[in-house]
Amino acid sequence: MYERLPRPGERPEGELDELNRIWAAPTGIAKLTAVNNNYVGVWYVATAFLFFILAGVLALAMRAQLALPLQGILPQETYNQFFTMHGTIMMFLFAVPIMEALGVLLLPQMLAARDLPFPRLSAYAFWAYFVGGLCFFASLFFGLAPNGGWFMYPPLTSTTYSPGINADFWLLGIGFIEISAIAGAIEIIVGVLRTRAPGMSLREMPIFAWGMLVFAGMIVIAFPAVILGTLLLELERALNWPFFDPTRGGDPALWQHLFWFFGHPEVYIIFLPASALVSMMLPALARTRLVGHNLIVLAFLATGFISFGVWSHHMFATGMPALSVGFFSAASMAVSVPAGIQVFSWIATFACGKPVFNTPTLFVIGGLVTFVIGGLTGVMVALVPFDWQVHDTHFIVAHLHYVLIGGAVFPLFAVFYYWMGMTSRRALSERMGKWIFWLMFLGMQVIFLPMHLTGLMGMPRRVYTYMPGRDFEITNMISTIGAFIFATGVLLFVIELARNFRFTVEDDAGNVYKGGTLEWLPTGLYSTRSIPLVRSRYPLWDDPNICKDVEEGRYFLPNAPTGHRETLITSPIRATPEYIQIMPGPSLWPFLSAIFTAGFFVIMTVQAYGVAVFSGVLAILCVLRWMWDTDRPVAVEHVDIGAGIALPTYVTGSRTHGWWAMIILLIVIGMIFLMAVFSYLYLYGIPPEFWIKPADRRWLFPIVALYALAALLAWLGRHVLTRKRVSTWAPSALLLWGMVAAAAAFVIDFVTWRTTRITGETSGQGAIVHALLALQGCLVAILALMGGFLAARTARALVTKPRNNTFDLITLFTLYLAGQGAASALLTRLVPGGL
Repeated sequence: MYERLPRPGERPEGELDELNRIWAAPTGIAKLTAVNNNYVGVWYVATAFLFFILAGVLALAMRAQLALPLQGILPQETYNQFFTMHGTIMMFLFAVPIMEALGVLLLPQMLAARDLPFPRLSAYAFWAYFVGGLCFFASLFFGLAPNGGWFMYPPLTSTTYSPGINADFWLLGIGFIEISAIAGAIEIIVGVLRTRAPGMSLREMPIFAWGMLVFAGMIVIAFPAVILGTLLLELERALNWPFFDPTRGGDPALWQHLFWFFGHPEVYIIFLPASALVSMMLPALARTRLVGHNLIVLAFLATGFISFGVWSHHMFATGMPALSVGFFSAASMAVSVPAGIQVFSWIATFACGKPVFNTPTLFVIGGLVTFVIGGLTGVMVALVPFDWQVHDTHFIVAHLHYVLIGGAVFPLFAVFYYWMGMTSRRALSERMGKWIFWLMFLGMQVIFLPMHLTGLMGMPRRVYTYMPGRDFEITNMISTIGAFIFATGVLLFVIELARNFRFTVEDDAGNVYKGGTLEWLPTGLYSTRSIPLVRSRYPLWDDPNICKDVEEGRYFLPNAPTGHRETLITSPIRATPEYIQIMPGPSLWPFLSAIFTAGFFVIMTVQAYGVAVFSGVLAILCVLRWMWDTDRPVAVEHVDIGAGIALPTYVTGSRTHGWWAMIILLIVIGMIFLMAVFSYLYLYGIPPEFWIKPADRRWLFPIVALYALAALLAWLGRHVLTRKRVSTWAPSALLLWGMVAAAAAFVIDFVTWRTTRITGETSGQGAIVHALLALQGCLVAILALMGGFLAARTARALVTKPRNNTFDLITLFTLYLAGQGAASALLTRLVPGGL
């Protein structure tokens, strides 16, 4: 398939210097504009680890409060804020972000790509997370931190019982975190499927890439539920729309369904990347190939699928029907089977190899033992009678921490030791690492093993103190001592980082543990000098000369033929080279976009609406300016990447990475809409006296007809763009008129609802109908921005013929909007009473 690649010494002089010049990182304050994964990934990991430390400090304070009965270390309100912030930070600001951060840092190296396909999107996701997360944590210092639990159950979090803005900090604060998570998920999915090295088929793909692919796919499916839930609860608090008020046709259990549809899969969203990293480290640590590679991949897929049938596992005590309880109980036990496959695979790998008991190995084994204990208690609480007994006790707290610390935290510390040599001039100390491991491992067991007994004795969770004489004192004191032992281990690790971590992208400590995968190739800011042809899962073990050949430029794309940053885009199944992607360089616009996005959500929380809107407008303008620099063909239409292969530098249609990203984004929006439809039908099942038939069904036909016209005009515009004798204004005009038709349909839908006696405040029906209208209105507003963007680019002759990516993506969005608008109108005007 591929011709002979150049021999050593045949590369022209100056190629390496040119690569270094093109990929050079900004210096000084300009580093804020860096978008390279080597920088953004390290910043991302460091920030997530900072939030781990901060949440741990809150946990220590809570454990000190519970060490003895009637302690006065933390007042009740402060304890509630610490409890809420600890859970929220660990789940939303640490566990998921650090897995995405490791994906940004490691995936390009493992796939031998120059970078992920949207480096500016990664930078935007990081800065929004960094700024917004710190502002969210700072609410503690002003007494404004959320205090309703990290799960924020209504009616406790309604304005009746939480009248301040503390709950709003949580609801709006989660907004920018979800934006960051979804942006990262889009980056990871497209990166894994489209930027792999030639020859790296799905069969040869690293197990971490598989784990991150399922991880990102689960984020795309699960996170829209919590996005919708937070929006509905904030609308109820701000506008008095009764989504969760049973006295007006709402239901607080709806929040639990939406939250846990996200919340329980999130455990596996956290676990899957961590387990994939364990599977990546094990071959080097055990000095043998991974046993059961294909079974582990299937286990990832099975976990991702089954986990979405487990959300009501958390709702057995809410009085669900017996059939539902039985189904979710069975699913809760079934999801342990794929995890068991991975555990037995790891045990078999250790048994077949010759493991060296270094620090990463200890953390892997310690995590395995801890996770298995948590898994066993998970099967216990899947049994409904047992769950009824221990629900909302410290037994559940212990189970959750065994799963998350064993399944994610211990593997994460193994990752720090194993891959530190890729980003630091010095490796971490093995001697100190073993001390750190034993302190953390023993501390973990001392904290949470007695907590099972505390829970079985009846101590409820979420309480800030307890009365003496109930035999809780001894186990609580033991748990508190264990917390400080664990914290000592973490403190020693922080000291170890300060002593030995010295960030670098070139002169690093190297492959300390002798791994066999591509991240250990010689790298610079441009990642690999040339992109290798991959023939196995362990290229460095199977081809001892690959590092030398890559460094000498004997593989693909050893130079910069267009004079820009570039990477290879390959086919999603077999990784056949398809085209060259021109990569964007450093830019201030993603940084500013993130700052103003975080500012919008944070300022909205304190109800300074004018300033918040101004910040939001600035964020939109920065994003538009950022996007203006994209979708520009280069002068060189085809380039030789080596081996006699010439690839185009600009393609359009479904082959492009931008098209894939838009499809994933539309899936996210579609999931938000499906969750809204679920909410509509769920509330429709509430006592029927709150629901009435809409009085304006005569408007249904013109609304659907206008949406159909919008879709038709968008499709025609894309078709007309391919005509050579037609100016670019003709297809743009068709698409713009399609946008006008879609906007007109929405206006008719909105206005005719406002003329009825069904308003957002009257009942659950009015609230959910107006929520669907608000969702559609947001999409129409985005489409209007796209229309202005398209018109401006057409005027500047940037809409190319016969095909153009900007035009294609706006067409896709218009088609989706028309379909969602028609479906929403049909649902709300035909149900109830029309089907």
